[in-house]
Amino acid sequence: MKSLVFRIATLLVAAIVFVVILSTVAAFFALRPPISNDFSSVEARKLELLATLVEKDRSAAVSAGAIIRPQPSDREADTEFATIMSESLKRIGSPRASTVVHGDEPWTALVSLQLADGDWLHTPLRGLGPPPGEWKRLLTWLVLIIVGSAFIAVFAATKITRPLQLIENAMAGVGSDGLLSHIPETGNRELRATAQALNRLSTRLRAATESRMRLVAAAGHDLRTPLTRMRLRAEFIKDKAERAKWFADLEELDSIADSAIRLVREEVGASKPERVRLDAAIQRIVNEMSALKLTAEQGHLETMTIFADPLALTRALRNLIINAATHGEAAVVTVERQADRAVVRIKDSGPGVPTDLLGQIFEPFFRIDIARRKAIPGAGLGMAIAKEIIERFNGSITVRNRTPRGLEVIVTFPEATDETS
Repeated sequence: MKSLVFRIATLLVAAIVFVVILSTVAAFFALRPPISNDFSSVEARKLELLATLVEKDRSAAVSAGAIIRPQPSDREADTEFATIMSESLKRIGSPRASTVVHGDEPWTALVSLQLADGDWLHTPLRGLGPPPGEWKRLLTWLVLIIVGSAFIAVFAATKITRPLQLIENAMAGVGSDGLLSHIPETGNRELRATAQALNRLSTRLRAATESRMRLVAAAGHDLRTPLTRMRLRAEFIKDKAERAKWFADLEELDSIADSAIRLVREEVGASKPERVRLDAAIQRIVNEMSALKLTAEQGHLETMTIFADPLALTRALRNLIINAATHGEAAVVTVERQADRAVVRIKDSGPGVPTDLLGQIFEPFFRIDIARRKAIPGAGLGMAIAKEIIERFNGSITVRNRTPRGLEVIVTFPEATDETS
C-alpha cells in the first residue's frame, strides 16, 4: 500500500518533470532560433565569395569538392530562410538568384546559388540549431532535474504529512487501557495544534474512564447495603419456596454487581506480564472443572509459552471453558502453534449461537435467551471480561459456529521469544 508521503512526492515530481519536458519541447521545436540579419549577411558574403571563386576556376573548385549542377535543388523549400537569404544577397549587391531547401540533417539547410553561366552551386549551411551532442546534455539536465525535484518533493511531502505521522504514532502508542500517552507539544503551529488536540482527547478519555470506574465501584458498593437489608427481610418470609426465590434473585444481583466491578478493573488493569506456560495453565483449569461438576477435557496441548499475567490469563480461560461446559454441554480444549502464535481452541457440542448474534457475544450482559438466566447461573460478563484480558496481552479472540452443531472459540497469543519481554 502506497503511503501518503509517496503519493504526494510522486505527484510533485511528475508535475515538475512534465513542465520541464513541455518547456524543453517548446524551446526546441516551437521556438526555433530566429535567423538574425547579421547572421544572414555574413553567410551571404561567404556564399558570394565562394561563387566568385568557382566562376574564376571551376575545375579547381570541382576538384576541391564543389557541387555544380544545371538545376537548383528540388527538395522542400525553406521559404523563411530563402526570403532572408535573397534579401541579404541584394543588400550586399549580389545579383545572383538563390534557393534554400531543408538539409539532410535537422537544423541544416542547402543553398543553391546561380553562377554566371546559368549553372547552380550547391553548398550546405549549418549552425541553424543546437550544436551536436545537445540531446545528451538535455538528457543529463533532465536527470538532474528529476533527482533534485525528487529530493525536494520527498522533503516537502514529509513536512506536509508530519501531523498525520504524529497521529499515526499516537494511535500506535495506545496502551492496553485504551488511552493515549502524552505527546510533546513542539514543532510548527500545525504540529503543536495536533499534539494539543490529541492530549486533550487523552485527558478526556482518562477522566471518562476513571469516572466510569468510580461510578461502577460506588454503585457496587452502595448496592451492598440495600441487598443486606433485603436478605434480612427475606429471612422473615414464612413461605420457604418464596423465600428461596428471594435469595436466588439477591444472589443474582450480587453476582452482577461483582462482575461489573471486575470488568471495569480488567479494562483499566495494568498488571505486568511475565512468561506463562499456556498448556500448563489450561491443564490446571480443566482439572478444576471436575470439582465444579462440569464436563471439560483436554485435547492435544502443545507446549507454548506466552507473556501474560498468570492470574488474569487463568481468569479469562476459565471463563471461556466454563461458558463452553455450561452453555455448550461439554468443552474440549486444544493448544497448537501456528507460525509464531499460540492458538487455543475451545469447542463445545451445544446449540451454538445464531449467526446474526455472533457479533454481540462479547458485549456485557449478553444472553441468547433471557429465560436461561435462572437455569444457568452467571451475570453474562464472562465473555466480556475474557476479551478484555486477552486483548490486553496482544491476543485476539473470535467465535464461530461448528458443523453440524456447537460453538468454537479461537484465542491466539504471540509466542514468547528471547527478544520479547
